[in-house]
Amino acid sequence: MGTDPTRGETVGDSGAIPSPRPTIECCGAAEFVELATYQRYAQAAAQPERELCCPSSYDPRYLEAIPEEVLQRDYGCGDPTPWLRTGERVLDLGSGAGKICFVAAQRVGPEGYVLGVDCNEEMLALARRAASTVAQRLGYANVAFRKGLIQDLRLDLEALEQALAQEPVRTASDWLRLRALEDKLRREQPLVADASVDCVVSSCVLNLVRPQDRRQLFQEMHRVLRPGGRAIISDIVADEDVPDSLQSDPKLWSGCIAGAFREDSFLKAFEEAGFYRITLAQRASEPWRIVEGIEFRSVTVIAYKGTPGPCLDRNQAVIYRGPFLKVEDDEGHVFYRGERMAVCDKTYHLLMREPYRGMFEPIAPRVEVPLDQAPPFRCEPAARRHPRQSKGEKYRVTQNNDACCGSSCC
Repeated sequence: MGTDPTRGETVGDSGAIPSPRPTIECCGAAEFVELATYQRYAQAAAQPERELCCPSSYDPRYLEAIPEEVLQRDYGCGDPTPWLRTGERVLDLGSGAGKICFVAAQRVGPEGYVLGVDCNEEMLALARRAASTVAQRLGYANVAFRKGLIQDLRLDLEALEQALAQEPVRTASDWLRLRALEDKLRREQPLVADASVDCVVSSCVLNLVRPQDRRQLFQEMHRVLRPGGRAIISDIVADEDVPDSLQSDPKLWSGCIAGAFREDSFLKAFEEAGFYRITLAQRASEPWRIVEGIEFRSVTVIAYKGTPGPCLDRNQAVIYRGPFLKVEDDEGHVFYRGERMAVCDKTYHLLMREPYRGMFEPIAPRVEVPLDQAPPFRCEPAARRHPRQSKGEKYRVTQNNDACCGSSCC
């Protein structure tokens, strides 16, 4: 058994298996989204549904430990796990039957930790049943599943249900008390705490969230990530706006079609939530489905949470290698091909990491400026760094290299 670093709890528990929830008849257009999605995935937990499957490939080594009933109920559209690292704390949004969680558990290893969040009781029961089997086959338990809405990761729905069992809501005053209880649970017992995970992953789930909740959804992903952490999200996107006529179709919505983001708007949503270094890591060349001429395909996006701290000037510079004439980062810094561009210490180190690694040549100062003596860096869109700023104004060394350079002139 392990420990849940997001809440300090024991992991590897099987959890209570709830009884099937009765079918709820769909309501008006404003209400159908969550109900239609819940009902369809509850049924898909009991009986595999091929229409929900977008073909995805996984490393077969990681599938051997996973029970067949989980593999048969994989309704994702991509595998975000290859980008995970050993020892990381991972949160899977909309974990369903648990396949992504169980693959991630092996990639992060026994030193890592994986938490799956889903609101569907039937899927949670299936995942929790499988968790003990996977732990036995792997020889360690580093996966747990919790009940919650992915757009409200502060609210623990099982804790809320326990409170409601003791004090049901029957009147308007009871409803007001419920609202106060929800706020208290979010504040004092958050399902996922601030800055508690290294990586957020998801596969074909974000498009199932109601449009009015999507801004909060991306903000929640940003909130739970530690500074420098990243989101790796596989989802279905559309090449055009999905018309209202399709959005009002419950089957198309629950089937990851009607709620699909337009592909450029999907990346923009990460940017608006405060992410940067946003990369389209994978994009299917062929559409998964075409409906009324609109192409729907799988993509995987990687987006990072920024690191706080001041911008300090340590006389560092970088040279953009090309091939483009110039590039601009998320903070408005412009880098011209082949030119020494001034950067602060924070940007200097960030540009040496993924996804920028290899794009820039680092120019370190000849004499290092200690951090506690570095003045504030004046951020400008395109600030060039004169070589003397890195070498030193009084640098007058003359050096003859007598070693042969390997050319015919030697």
